[in-house]
Amino acid sequence: MSASGSVRAAAASVWRWIRSAPGTYVWLAALGVTTAIQQRLTPEEARVWLGHRSTNLDRLGDDPIRVLIGSAFWTDGGGWLVYAVLFSLVHANAERWLGTLRWLVVVVLAHVGATYLSQGVLLWAIRHDRAPERAAFALDVGVSYGLAGVAAVLAYRVLLPWRVLYVLGVLAVCVPPVFLDRTFTDVGHASAALIGFACYPLTRGRRARDWDPGPRLRGSCLLIRRRIRRSQWPTIERNR
Repeated sequence: MSASGSVRAAAASVWRWIRSAPGTYVWLAALGVTTAIQQRLTPEEARVWLGHRSTNLDRLGDDPIRVLIGSAFWTDGGGWLVYAVLFSLVHANAERWLGTLRWLVVVVLAHVGATYLSQGVLLWAIRHDRAPERAAFALDVGVSYGLAGVAAVLAYRVLLPWRVLYVLGVLAVCVPPVFLDRTFTDVGHASAALIGFACYPLTRGRRARDWDPGPRLRGSCLLIRRRIRRSQWPTIERNR
């Protein structure tokens, strides 16, 4: 196959992947636009702009629906390419597996549920003098709650016993910061992961293409052993 043919084949494969997860990539494209807008603002302008779309206690009290939707289309300054990789690994695989509607339900439940749980903990902390009152105006935007929830629900696509390791991995990422850093965003990520695990009913009937890492791991181990043996052959020959 010529180089141009290889490029066309690769482009067609990428396009088929994108079409198989339309919700993921429409969302990612919107994040690309908002990221470009954010990069054109000064730090002070960006702070004010994001403040109007923040799901903090102050904004949730004034206009909850608007900020819950708006906050999901802005980031806290992270690079768009990082989100492109994470969306392709997590959201796209989940959408292809669950279907767009079920995937979107998980995203909404994780985003909204984790927002209210984390802000509820913050409200409790403010009322009991565990956090300053200005924390009610803290910036809270981004897509990480939805990402954590969808990453958690993907556990049900992994076959046992590998599923146990996957769940432990998700918990290892989300739970320790709650006790170490103790910020409301850490509470939000842990809450989103638990909500994702609770979305098991949405996965019923979607088990036909479960992931089984076993054959790949065994194949990788076999390949590594063969390469180690081959690297040792010259040494064996010299010692004879």
